Amino acid sequence: MTLPTEDTRVLYPSGAVDTQATVLHSEKLPDGRFAVLLDRTTVHPVDAGWPDQGPDQALLYHGAAFWPVEDCIVGATDGSTLFIGDDIPVAKGTPGWAFVVVHVVDAAGLSAGDTVTVEVDEDSRVATSAGHTACHLASLALNGALANRWKKEVRADGLGQPDFDGLAIDESLIGPNASVDTYRLGKSLRKKGFVVDDFAEALVSIEATVNATLAAWTTTDAAVRIECDGDLLTDRRYWVCELPGHSVRIPCGGTHVDSLGQLGAAAVTLALHDQGGTNVLTMNTSASR
Repeated sequence: MTLPTEDTRVLYPSGAVDTQATVLHSEKLPDGRFAVLLDRTTVHPVDAGWPDQGPDQALLYHGAAFWPVEDCIVGATDGSTLFIGDDIPVAKGTPGWAFVVVHVVDAAGLSAGDTVTVEVDEDSRVATSAGHTACHLASLALNGALANRWKKEVRADGLGQPDFDGLAIDESLIGPNASVDTYRLGKSLRKKGFVVDDFAEALVSIEATVNATLAAWTTTDAAVRIECDGDLLTDRRYWVCELPGHSVRIPCGGTHVDSLGQLGAAAVTLALHDQGGTNVLTMNTSASR
C-alpha cells in the first residue's frame, strides 16, 4: 500500500469548483466504503480540529463512470497507515506526516494513477460560502456590541475590538446561507474581565446593535478574499474583508463569497439559556441572498 508523502494541494480557497486530478491512493474503509486520495482537489473537507464547515457536494468522474463524494474529511498518514478525522494522532504540520483530503465514495473502481475530474456543486458551495462569510461578519459585529462589557484588557479582533467571539466561542456550525455560534459565559470568561451582570436584560439591545452594524456593512458591498501562504492543505489561509476604513484579516480554512453584497440582508437572532449552571449565548446568523 503506497500512501502520499506530501499534503494534498487544495484549490477551493480560490473559489475553484472543478479540476483534473490524479488518484494517489484508494483503500476500503471498515464501513465498506472507499477512501480516495488525490494529488489536488476542489472539494472542501471537514476539519478534525474545528469542524465548523461541512464537506462540499461533489462528484468524481473517470471515463464514463462517476462517484458521488459521500463525505470529505481531513486525514493524515505517516506513509504506512491512513488516519481519518478524530483518529489523527498528531497535530497538523508534524514532520514526517502528510495531511490529506479524504474523499469517501461508496464503491470501488478507482486506482492509483487514474485521472479523475472533480466537480463541486456550485450552488451548494455558494450557499455555504455565504453562511461562512456572514458568520465572520456577525462575530465582528457582536464583538463591537459587547466591547463596553470588558473591565480588563484582552486580545483584540481584526478591528481592534475586544475579541469576545474568540475568547468565548464553544462551537460554530456553518450551513447554507446561515450559521449557528454558541458562546459560554462561564467563570473563565468572567475571570478574563467580561461583565455578565444584566446580560439577559440587555439581550434585545445587543441584538439590535449587531443587526444595525450588519446592515451598514452589507450595503457597502465590501470586497472579500482568501489569502493563502501556499496551496497545501496545511498552509495558513486568511479571510480578508475590506470594511470601510479597515481591512480585516482572520485565520480561516473555509470558503467565502467575493463581496458582502452577495449576502443580501444579513441578520442575527440572539438567545440565552442555562447549560449545567453556565449561561450559554446562541447566535443564529442568516443571509437572505
